[in-house]
Amino acid sequence: MKHTFFCIDAHTCGNPVRLVAGGAPLLPHVPIAERRALFVEHHDWVRKALMFEPRGHDVMSGAIIYPAYRQDCDFAVLFIEVSGCLPMCGAGTIGLVTSALEAGLVTPRVPGQLSIETPAGRVDIRYTREGDRVSSVQMLNVASYLHAQDVVVDVEGLGRLSVDIAYGGNYYAVVEPQATWAGLDGMPTKRIIELSQNLRSALAQLPEPVHPEDSRIRGVHHVIWCDQPPIPDIDGRCAVFYGDQAIDRSPGGTGTSARMAQLQGRGRLAVGEEFRHQSLIGTTFVGRIEGVTRVGEYPAILPGVTGWARVTGHNTIFVDDNDPLAHGFLI
Repeated sequence: MKHTFFCIDAHTCGNPVRLVAGGAPLLPHVPIAERRALFVEHHDWVRKALMFEPRGHDVMSGAIIYPAYRQDCDFAVLFIEVSGCLPMCGAGTIGLVTSALEAGLVTPRVPGQLSIETPAGRVDIRYTREGDRVSSVQMLNVASYLHAQDVVVDVEGLGRLSVDIAYGGNYYAVVEPQATWAGLDGMPTKRIIELSQNLRSALAQLPEPVHPEDSRIRGVHHVIWCDQPPIPDIDGRCAVFYGDQAIDRSPGGTGTSARMAQLQGRGRLAVGEEFRHQSLIGTTFVGRIEGVTRVGEYPAILPGVTGWARVTGHNTIFVDDNDPLAHGFLI
């Protein structure tokens, strides 16, 4: 049979976000974390068909809006991308909020504010509009924390590397310049991808981090390579790796949250201090530690991340079971 999906395509500071506005599978009215598990078990073909080639690509990310289970949220969301169905996605949140508001898909209970039920927890949103356009979105992300410091691994092609493990909605290996890695200058993206794959393989040999409050969230699947910016009005720049061979075109929302948690955990970023974070293509998120809390036994921060997105078009996608490549592929 032929399946039809109506999508709104956008980008958040350069990274693609595909909002599935119609055609998504019906799921039971249970907490979105449980719906995530059901989606992965029974409907993962939808993710692959919409994110993989020939309808997507290595960097494609997306979101599906569902009714909220929590009474304190306006709606719920599942994040889909090439690497899987994520607990949280910051760039995806900024993109889906922009697309949904401009298309009239959601009606905020309080103008200028939204609360979203994600598999990682409640995420609050503050946004500004200029006429019909959403000009900026601030994401008040889930509690983020520094899980481990100075984890030393031997990385093929690089040697001995020391990384921190931090959580910002996903677990990240946070890499800063050191003896075996000089920084991002002159480093081609192919090399970043290769080293990220090797680093992730090395970390897979160690005990994986597990979220203290939700054991379904576990494992280091993202890498953020951090460096000093070449210009004075930026506090840091980065390259975020995810999936099999994807580099985030934005600075990464969960990545910026994890980076701020790492910096605060090391005493290098204070509550209330801004952190202007630049991507490889020069786009910027503005982060800020809004407060402190705890995640299990770990000290944690309440991160805010502000960015922007632009809608690029409406896309009606057909997935025909008679197509030998109906459910997508990656090279």
